Amino acid sequence: MAQPQAPLGTRLRCIFYEPTKANLWAGLYPIKGIFFFLAHPFFYPLVKARLIPAFLLSAFVLLNLFFWTYLPQVAFLALFHKGSSAWVNGTFLVLGEGSAIVAILFECFLADESQVDIFDATLVYKGYEDLVRQFRPVAEESLNDPVRRLGTPTRSSVYGPFSFRQIAEFIILLPLNFVPFFGVPIFLLLTGYRAGPLQHWRYFKLLDFDRKQRNAFAKKRRWQYTWYGAVYLLLQLTPVLSMFFLLTAATSSALWAADLETERRRQEAVAQQGDAQYQDEPDDAV
Repeated sequence: MAQPQAPLGTRLRCIFYEPTKANLWAGLYPIKGIFFFLAHPFFYPLVKARLIPAFLLSAFVLLNLFFWTYLPQVAFLALFHKGSSAWVNGTFLVLGEGSAIVAILFECFLADESQVDIFDATLVYKGYEDLVRQFRPVAEESLNDPVRRLGTPTRSSVYGPFSFRQIAEFIILLPLNFVPFFGVPIFLLLTGYRAGPLQHWRYFKLLDFDRKQRNAFAKKRRWQYTWYGAVYLLLQLTPVLSMFFLLTAATSSALWAADLETERRRQEAVAQQGDAQYQDEPDDAV
């Protein structure tokens, strides 16, 4: 599951000096996912039972962190910062700590099944039920509701695996928030480097990719995944709403997967056409 890791210098250079249109466009998918989710009420039943415990859990963790740890951390940051930046970086530091704690608890006990349903329903809505049918039955389109069309999974279905390495990197990189002004964006981009590909774990499974294929696919789009992951993590730092954005992330990753699948199939069709023309040429010559 681990992705190939480039040296830190290479990662920073590529992140900041290769902001191509494709990379920046990939970073918009988490925002598109929110609007898509809100615009399609068939998603609402999937999260109705999750929202109340999610809000309570998030509020409980953040209130305790801000009450017990915020001022001590700001005081410590003030040793390295000038002006008000210690308060800003301290806020992001506590939000990052809260995000890590809540994400572990929420993803482990509440979210994954709903994320799988949201991801699959989005792909069905986009016309890629053939991928979803490998893991669960999909009813006829007469229901006109992608969520209701989904049957019970017949194979193990996980939206994203628990990654101890991702959590460890998240915690290890938290001290970057000590750096005035630039610490927060650097932290988001470096942690997004790993978070992005993990958001497409379900897509890779639907394609039946092995580890080598998964790594090659992610490596080819490494910086797109980095920018996507950075925006995804930024939304996870939003107080209380972070758990809602965790669910809309499944929509955004599915929208991106649908676009990638469209391009992948187009390229395969072009390649097959080229092979067919090449095979016809000897007959034409005769």
